[in-house]
Amino acid sequence: VQLQASGGGLVQAGGSLRLSCRASGRFSSLNPMAWYRQAPGKQRELVASITSGGSTNYADSVKGRFTISRDNAKNAVYLQMNSLKPEDTAVYSCNAHLGIYSYWGQGTEVTVSS
Repeated sequence: VQLQASGGGLVQAGGSLRLSCRASGRFSSLNPMAWYRQAPGKQRELVASITSGGSTNYADSVKGRFTISRDNAKNAVYLQMNSLKPEDTAVYSCNAHLGIYSYWGQGTEVTVSS
C-alpha cells in the first residue's frame, strides 16, 4: 500500500485548505484512514480518523473546523480545514490500516500565518 498526500501550503489565519491522500496498491479495504500532524518540537498527534463506514473521530482542537471524509471507490481520504489558526501549522501525514498493518504517506506541510 502506498499513500500519496497533497494539498498543503501557506495560508493566512482564517483561511482554508483541503488535503487529499490517495492509496494505491492491492488491498481490500483500508480501515480506518486518518490524518496526523506534527508541529515543530512537538509529538505527532491524531487530527481525525474515519472508518470505511463513515464514522469519524476528531481531536478536540480541530472539532468544528476540520472535516474528514473518504471516497472508498477511489481509496482516498480528505481533510477539509477551515478557520485555520497559526497553531495548526504542522506537517500533516495520512495513515491507513490494513488489518494489523499501518501505512504512512509522506507528509505535506501546512503553514498558517498570523
